[in-house]
Parts: sequence; structure tokens; C-alpha cells
Amino acid sequence: MTEETAMTEEQSPVLDVRNVSVGFRRRRREPLFQALDDVSLTVPRGTTMGLVGESGSGKSTLAKAVLGLVPTQSGSVRLLGQDTTHLGPAARRKLGSSLQAVFQDPNSSLNPSYSVGRSLAEPMLAQGIRSREIIARRTERMLEDVGLDPAAAAKYPRDFSGGQRQRISIARALMTDPQLVICDESVSALDLSVKAQILNLLADLQDGHGVGYLFISHDMSVVRHICHDVTVLYRGQVMEAGPTRLVTQEPAHPYTRALLLAAPVADPAVQRKRRAIATAGELANGAPQPGSGCPFAARCPVAQERCRQTRPEARTTADGRTVACHRYPEWQSEITTDIAR
Repeated sequence: MTEETAMTEEQSPVLDVRNVSVGFRRRRREPLFQALDDVSLTVPRGTTMGLVGESGSGKSTLAKAVLGLVPTQSGSVRLLGQDTTHLGPAARRKLGSSLQAVFQDPNSSLNPSYSVGRSLAEPMLAQGIRSREIIARRTERMLEDVGLDPAAAAKYPRDFSGGQRQRISIARALMTDPQLVICDESVSALDLSVKAQILNLLADLQDGHGVGYLFISHDMSVVRHICHDVTVLYRGQVMEAGPTRLVTQEPAHPYTRALLLAAPVADPAVQRKRRAIATAGELANGAPQPGSGCPFAARCPVAQERCRQTRPEARTTADGRTVACHRYPEWQSEITTDIAR
């Protein structure tokens, strides 16, 4: 490898998803359902990209496409500069040293009949590491890194709380020192105080290990807390993408604004008012209709006829964001974009 090639690989993002489309048929003779439609995103090394949207927006499908669990119709997935879109099972297994995942429910992720130590050893065994001494040292270090006593290795998942089991899942994901960890709703099942602890833990581990995260969530308040950048999905399409601070403070797409208004707040009266504002367009325009226009048009309070007829192209804004909206930026002067915290 030349010095120039090494520098190029070092500068390349840990994950580069380009124009990926994934379709399914719910039944054999039904038309193809487009779960992802021309989706692109990039995760620079050592950073966190948030992927946010409602249930059914395609977030988990994208995670599965990156992990190789669903086939892509078109587009490419590159991990550390390597095209992994169509890798076979043997080559896919080797990616375990660079790519791992933490899922929503640690109860289903951890085998209840395995000790914690055995569960943590699995990723290293899958990569051909057989040395008990190496695995034991790594297990001890990772348990300490996630705030657990190394003695936990001899216990079983039933001996721990939900938050502690999620810490164990995170430790297992980091056993092979991966460059990218996919966190698929990994804090959504946790209590508020435990959720904050796990988010802070993920940030600390990123600082210590230099790992990148693809952080999938439906909660914009969580994304605001941990993500450097965010990509907003709706019905399999990217509505908006950019630095988290910009996207959450002054959304460029009406759907992003609706997500922010739907985020929970402490005052029930304020919560009801925010949600009424967020659903105003849906009540005015009726149920969504299939077509070639913007998928959010039927719910959008500022939609025009062109929004229903023509799909908007993604374009770059003056502040460096990407937005797919015919009416940006003029819609921002028609309705309030101030999002109460």
C-alpha cells in the first residue's frame, strides 16, 4: 500500500451510503413497496450520524442494508472505503471486526443461557480469535469501560437490570474494536434517567475508542443530545440532512418541524398545543395519497399543487444542509419555525 493510498483510506468516511433503494413485496402479487428510495448518507470517522423518522420511515431497513441483512435494488454501501453492497456470507462475517450493532431490546440480544463472558466472547470467536487470555483481558477491559465490574462476566443476563443489560450489549459490540456501531433504537426502551446514562456512556466510549455511530431513533430530543449530524427520513426518502444544531434549531423541511413539535415536553398543555400544530396539515389535506410528488405533501401545512405532482430534488442550502422541499425557504415565513424546548 502506498503512502498516498493509506492517507486516502484514513480520510475516507467510515460509512458511505449512496443512492440506496430497497423494495419489498408484502404479498406475492402485490406491487413493490419501496422501503428506501434513493437514500444517501455519510458517517465520518469518530462521529455520530443520527437517522430519525417515524415508525415505517425506513430507518431499520437502512440499518439492515448496511449490515447485509436485506438486498439492495440499487446504490452502494461502502464501509471504510470497501464496497460491501453485495458481499457473500464469508466476506460479510469478516466485517465483524469493523462493523457491529446494538439493538433496542437487550433481552432478545443476549442469550439467557450464556454467561456474560461467553456472550462477549462471541464476536472475537467469530473473527477467529481463540486465545482465552486475549478474550479474558478484552472482556475485563470492556466491562470496565461500560461501568460494570469485571466479575459480571461470570453472571447471566437475568442478574442485571435493563440498563445494565444494555451496557453489556454495548460492551459486546465493542469487543472487536469496530470502526462503526449501528445503534438501532438502542435507548428507546429505557427509563429516562437510564437513557441519559447510556447516551453519556456512548459519547464517552466514542471519545475513548474513536468509534463512529449510525444512531437510529424516532426521538429528536435524543438525537439533539448525541448526534453531530442528522438525516431525516420519511416514507423511505431523505427529507433533510445536515448538522444537528442547524436542523433542530431551524428546520428546513416542514416534516422536520413536525418531528420536533412531536418531541415530548414536561408541560402537558404545551405538549397538546405542539402536537395540534404538528398535525394541522394532516387534518387540512386528508390521508396520504400515492403518487410521484413529495411523500409528505398530504400532511404538509404549506403544500401546493406542485408538491403533490412532482418529487422535489434534494438541494444544498446556503448553510450546507441538504433539503428536499419545493417551498424552502419561503415556507418558513408562512408558519412559525420556533421550536419550544
